[in-house]
Amino acid sequence: MKETLNKLINHEILSKADARQILVNIAKGDYNSSQIAAFLTVYMMRSITIEELEGFRDALLELCLAVDLAEYNPIDLCGTGGDGKDTFNISTLASFVTAGAGIKVTKHGNYGVSSKCGSSNVMEFLGIKFSNEADFLKKSIDKTGICVLHAPLFHPAMKNVAPIRRELGVKTFFNMLGPMVNPAFPKNQMVGVFNLELARMYGYLYQNTDKNFTVLHALDGYDEISLTGATKTISNGSESMLDPSDFGVGKVTQSEITGGDDVATSAQIFLDILGGKGTEAQNNVVCANAGVAIATVEQTTPKAGFEKAKESLLSGKGLETLKKLQELSKQ
Repeated sequence: MKETLNKLINHEILSKADARQILVNIAKGDYNSSQIAAFLTVYMMRSITIEELEGFRDALLELCLAVDLAEYNPIDLCGTGGDGKDTFNISTLASFVTAGAGIKVTKHGNYGVSSKCGSSNVMEFLGIKFSNEADFLKKSIDKTGICVLHAPLFHPAMKNVAPIRRELGVKTFFNMLGPMVNPAFPKNQMVGVFNLELARMYGYLYQNTDKNFTVLHALDGYDEISLTGATKTISNGSESMLDPSDFGVGKVTQSEITGGDDVATSAQIFLDILGGKGTEAQNNVVCANAGVAIATVEQTTPKAGFEKAKESLLSGKGLETLKKLQELSKQ
């Protein structure tokens, strides 16, 4: 590691093979926590290259506990986090709305590191069982349309990194990797990223896979469709800009989509929105994200996806999905 750190401090970059090997070595426990912290810190001060990101991704996918859910043709809706915006749990809510609309979802998530409340914090608070057992996950997606893949259960390789990330409390390149390493290897993916450079890298890496994907970045900094302005989208073979008007709705303000100060408040916002008590701004943001996910799978327009999402949310199908998953988690 000393040699690698010296290399990085001298502004050299790692090859894809070296990047992969370092993550494998971290997983094996070859480095101490100070060395890992130093390694993570380098990437907070300079951009990661495509080769490095690809090498890190390949290592995590090789080392993960894979679960085969391909028969369901699922999608994952996931953001990198790290945008510093403190929104409510938009992509997790959009996942339940998408499942309510009849699209199967394999939701990959984790506890918040750089945010107050990550996807797993809310799911755990609401009584959702975390499991890496294939039978439970299949039953879950079969009966409810969604299964929750809590990242630490599928990436044992990262147990040496998790406490260091928690102590650092800021975004690291693991934020960039999270959406890329879903252990169900879903063929459909909608992913939000925290800057345009990363959106382009994701687009490049995904174009070399057999994924059906949409990568999003709101131009004012959000890692999801925020409806506070325009959103850049990159998908299979095309790039475009999405405005609130493309969904037939108006712009929202940042204050209308902020989250709770703690897990309990965040969970209450989550329940209010799924239970039909969300504000128009909250509902529209959730349905815009769910709508693009639906459009990604069904190869339709964002507006058509939005209408399906709205029907799922307002008819209570999204809430029904959550209730079924809560019931299943008690068994």
